[in-house]
Amino acid sequence: MHAGETTSTNLKKEERSMERYQRGRATRMGLATIGALFLVSACSHVSQDEFERELDQVQADMRQELHEETQALEQRLSSDISQLEARLTTLEGDLEQLRQDFDVTIERLESAIRFNAPVHFAFDDDAIRAQDRELLERFAQVARTHYEGATITVEGFTDPAGSAEYNRRLGERRAESVREYLVAQGLSSDQLRTVSYGEDPDRQVIQGAQGPGEEGWQNRRVAMVIDFRPDTDRPQVASSGDEEEGH
Repeated sequence: MHAGETTSTNLKKEERSMERYQRGRATRMGLATIGALFLVSACSHVSQDEFERELDQVQADMRQELHEETQALEQRLSSDISQLEARLTTLEGDLEQLRQDFDVTIERLESAIRFNAPVHFAFDDDAIRAQDRELLERFAQVARTHYEGATITVEGFTDPAGSAEYNRRLGERRAESVREYLVAQGLSSDQLRTVSYGEDPDRQVIQGAQGPGEEGWQNRRVAMVIDFRPDTDRPQVASSGDEEEGH
């Protein structure tokens, strides 16, 4: 899952940061020690014993300072790890609950997660069914909690009844209905966008199944994609065309 990858990436960044800091501190300590050596040796009245004692004290002070700062960094890293692990545990629990309660399937993409949610529509209709509202509310809650700021694309689909042009528009209306409902649940309209795949045969759940009636209901659906590196361009949606009836 993306959350797990994020946790691993953040931990590696923290570890690399600590290593760079420690190397830098060691280098600065060495330079400061050399500087102290020249300063002390420049005073001709300082004996060799006094010089060595002063140098030992400078080195001891620097080692103590480095030790204290390293401890502080380790404590910060440990705290960050604990927080990330807690967030990951919560996310895994929320996703598992979605699977159990609503039979949601989650598909991992290159830089996104697709939620294949059982949100379906009546034939030639874009109204959200009452039985699907709780699922959308729970999805919005998970998105607010774990994916703040990510772009969410609502994908709309239809069965193949009717023309391709009409079905692209119908798929867009379905996606817009879900987008508006998610906004009403507290998601930012700026992070939500829509795209219609209409009757695209490559995305049909059951090839060729269509209405009218209950037949083909599996193809009349939406999916939600949470994108962590969204493209700047908005996906292409329905174009104008004839309005003959479709799924």
